[in-house]
Formats: sequence, C-alpha cells, structure tokens
Amino acid sequence: MRFSGVMLIAALLLSYSSTFASDDFIAPEIFLQSVFPQEEPETATVWLTGEKQEIATDILGHKPDSLRLRYWYAGDKKAWIVDEIGKTEPITIGVVIEGNAIADIQVLAFRESRGWEIKHDFFTRQFQGIGLNGRRQLDGVIDGISGATLSVRAMNNVSRLVLYLSQSLDS
Repeated sequence: MRFSGVMLIAALLLSYSSTFASDDFIAPEIFLQSVFPQEEPETATVWLTGEKQEIATDILGHKPDSLRLRYWYAGDKKAWIVDEIGKTEPITIGVVIEGNAIADIQVLAFRESRGWEIKHDFFTRQFQGIGLNGRRQLDGVIDGISGATLSVRAMNNVSRLVLYLSQSLDS
C-alpha cells in the first residue's frame, strides 16, 4: 500500500513538471500584433556573415543556427523572434527594441522540461530598459533563477544578440 502511494506521488510530480514544457505557446503573429497594434510593420533581414557572424558566435557561445535573422519594424521600434537552445531544446523568444534598449521580451514557446519560470513577468520585467555596454554585455543586472540557469543564459544571450544587431542597423 505504501509503495503504490509513493508511485502515485512520483507519477503526479512527473506529469506536473512536463506540463510546462510545451503547452504554453504564443504564435508569432499574435506577438507581432501586440507589438504593432496600430500598423502593419515592415519586415527586413539581417545577414550574419563576416564580422556579424563572429560577434554573434561570441555572444551566443556557439555559431548561429542560421545565416539570417528576420525582424519587423515601424518607426524606432523593432521586433525580433529568435530561437536559442536552453539545455537541449529551442526556446522561442520575442524581443522588442526601442532606441537602444529592450522595451519588452517574451517567451513565445518553451520546450524544455526545466527552467520554464523565465516566461513569467517577474523575470521578463527585469529586461525592460536594458541596453548593451561597450563590451557587448547587458548594462543592467538580471537576477537568475535557481534551477533555470541555462534558460536564463539563453534569454540573456538572445537579448545581447538582438541589441547588438539592432545597433548595427542604426550605424
């Protein structure tokens, strides 16, 4: 009797943690509509070749998965949708840049079994107003989340990459 109770609790805990892995999803169209509610944004592409590829590799800690990244823009506002590996699975992250700072960041799709806390407002709010310093590091402090180190790193790296690419477009 005692053994079956322990097995039931273990099964419930396993099913509880796996529900966070892929059930929450924000379609890219919905994200872009929330960023640009009044207007249809223009779309453009940044090619990650030459120096941009070297810097992107340095920021991410690995070679980028593709040679180009698409972004949407209207006025001074740019929206980027980027996939970055957390531990083993891609995390789809939407980042909004206004000027040279992050205006908003959202997890659009989280596929990992751990680290899902990064999708919550208490974490993403920390990125608002953050830019890059001269060493291509975030110019503000982002508090980590215990047990979500790789997911937090993915968010930080995507933020740095998008800020860098946005700045490179303006220069």
